Amino acid sequence: MIAALTPILIAVSSLALRLINLSTPKGFVFDEVYYVDGARDFLKYGVEVNGNQPEFIVHPPVGKWMIAIGIKIFGENEFGWRFATAIVGVLLILLFARFIHILFFSPLLTAMAAALIAMDGMVLVHSRTALLDLFLTFFVLLAVYLWYRQRHWYAGIAIGLAIGTKWSALYFLVAIGLISIYRVFTSHSGRSLLKPTLMKISQYGLLPIAVYVTTWSGWFTSNRGWDRHWSSNAFKSWWHYHAEMLSFHTNLTTKHSYQANPWSWMVMGRPTSFFYNSPQSCSTKNCAQEVLAIGTPILWWIGTIAVTVVFGLWFRSIATRKFDKILNLVVLGICAGYLPWFLLQQRTVFTFYAVVFEPFMLLAIIYCAKLMLNKSKNSVISMGIVSTLVVLVFLNFIYFFPIFTGQVINYSEWIKMMWLPSWI
Repeated sequence: MIAALTPILIAVSSLALRLINLSTPKGFVFDEVYYVDGARDFLKYGVEVNGNQPEFIVHPPVGKWMIAIGIKIFGENEFGWRFATAIVGVLLILLFARFIHILFFSPLLTAMAAALIAMDGMVLVHSRTALLDLFLTFFVLLAVYLWYRQRHWYAGIAIGLAIGTKWSALYFLVAIGLISIYRVFTSHSGRSLLKPTLMKISQYGLLPIAVYVTTWSGWFTSNRGWDRHWSSNAFKSWWHYHAEMLSFHTNLTTKHSYQANPWSWMVMGRPTSFFYNSPQSCSTKNCAQEVLAIGTPILWWIGTIAVTVVFGLWFRSIATRKFDKILNLVVLGICAGYLPWFLLQQRTVFTFYAVVFEPFMLLAIIYCAKLMLNKSKNSVISMGIVSTLVVLVFLNFIYFFPIFTGQVINYSEWIKMMWLPSWI
């Protein structure tokens, strides 16, 4: 009973961690300046503008509309524009716990999953910052969850909303769409093939496109939209606008001090500093205040090992044709959320993008924990190892908590937290 309630208790505690001092730091953190400005424009004009003129924007509207909801409720302030991500961060914990529950039907593993995602610094920082990536992560995980449950129409809506947040969700759409079509072709033949094939094309082709286009309603209905009048045909103008967005993304090679090669993401080789300040009024002579978008290091280092193990087991399952649905899910999530970035070696990218595939990394950890608990000859020892790792993650989370939440600390304490020179 206690284990069953644990995810809810963890979610409630996580809500407190997100809402308390949510207005800290003051002012814009990292790219908040772009997304909050867009949210303001959506509330006022229904489309993003620069002054009274159309503004060229490179990300779709959904995430900014969600930020706008918080501003509408709580006003034009830090709490207002970060409120939506705080709530979605808690919903992500509950959704991930639910996903683990239907995969393993183990209260222990479900509680462990909720604890691990709640104790990650990357998720916490995103939950307290008005950026788009946490919305993307939530919608992607929701789509995969619904797809796994064979709620395909709802999954199509969820992945459409994910693409309407950031285009990188397209990789997940391609993955689950191709797998769905493959399953149709391996389960049907002849005349019986046509109907399910058309169904899957509708669910993972037409429906996500329809949802995505709908998210641009403000651009279509407003005369202020960028390139809205490039053609007399609104859809031609919209298509041209998207070509310009694609050109921006593919040619984004401007150097940034915190850019990080995807090879370093999982080991947190170069985390992104969202905010740094040296407060003059503090208890000691030198103080530091930082929001560092870094995953809890021990958790991600364990995750790196777990993902490596899972991929090894997956390749073995392919060779022996003894397929495992959970291994497949981990490989799907890592391949769709992580591997495409390796093809963009020249593009300016950041470690915090890794949050989108984090649930699948954590799934790998849970899977490895299950193997250890089930196959070990001594259950007491295996339980002790798993428990020890969870405790280490918790202690590591507490240790880095000040730089997850932008607390003012002594500079000497901050230096001690910079375990690697590349973190500075």
